Amino acid sequence: MKLSVVTGIVIALCAGVCHAQNTLNFPTIGHVDRFDDGVDSLIASEAKIEVLCGGFEWAEGPVWVPDAAHKFGGYVLFSDIPHNAVMRWQEGTGVSVFMKPAGYTGIGAYGNEPGSNGLALDSNGQLVSCEHGDRRISVVTKDGGKLTLADCWDGKRFNSPNDLAIRRNGDIFFTDPIYGLPKHAEDSRREIDFCGVYRLQKDGTVTVQCRDISRPNGIAFSPDEKKLYVANSDGQDPVWRTFPVQEDGNLGAPTVFFDSSKESRLPKGGGDGLKVDVDGNVFATGPGGVLILSPHGKLLGRIVTGENIANVGWGSDGTMLYLTSDMYLCRIQTKTKGVGF
Repeated sequence: MKLSVVTGIVIALCAGVCHAQNTLNFPTIGHVDRFDDGVDSLIASEAKIEVLCGGFEWAEGPVWVPDAAHKFGGYVLFSDIPHNAVMRWQEGTGVSVFMKPAGYTGIGAYGNEPGSNGLALDSNGQLVSCEHGDRRISVVTKDGGKLTLADCWDGKRFNSPNDLAIRRNGDIFFTDPIYGLPKHAEDSRREIDFCGVYRLQKDGTVTVQCRDISRPNGIAFSPDEKKLYVANSDGQDPVWRTFPVQEDGNLGAPTVFFDSSKESRLPKGGGDGLKVDVDGNVFATGPGGVLILSPHGKLLGRIVTGENIANVGWGSDGTMLYLTSDMYLCRIQTKTKGVGF
């Protein structure tokens, strides 16, 4: 059992389920840094960061699943990578195990990060996962079975798919660094000698779109899907890049969207997950929290929990931003809205 203490409230995760959890009234942590007046139109001054549940080893990849049958309208799924599980949190109900195993189905142990990472819903509402241990992109079908969508390029197994973005036409773009391999870059099981950005088409075709980013990680489209943002989690090259999406669906040459090394108000470090709002503002996890960036790459603010934040996802009516912050699942109310709501 792992215990987490948040402002005097103890939340315990035991056998994948939080017991004696408060499911309607939540403790708050952290604050919002306001570097530019532009952030005020995105997050109200009174907005609080709520801790919904905790006790996880490393939470990642939050995705909102609509559920009209539930009075709160849906639930959040997110990965607990070291525990090889996808967790489910629903207001009024709490947190429980949704799927285990989630990223590794082999025999014996597989490193420290065997589970799923980034999660998304396809156009049919099916859960699509980046799986570390099984080194694939998978989908959970409507009947509960799981299918492999892709596990290799050019006959070689992926390193460990990390995060993904699904276009409206069904194409899946995903990143493939080495964090899920037990020995990372030196792992003898590694078959691809670069960390790529890939395109998976509906017919199963997999193509490399970029092989020049040292540790590609978070990934998301602009609202019009004409641009693709990709974060680099390498602190030696903490640059978020923008790729134009060409008419044939492939990516063009990237340009720098934001370079955190040139920003004196931020500590050193690379990026992780990211999402975009309807106006093209980018909410990107990075040094010290969630960086709030204008469509032109200007730093407007930062959401700070006091813990590392791996990823974010829009949910509820589209105005709520959910944060996977180390051992916690958190949320903050915004004045904007995510794409697709």
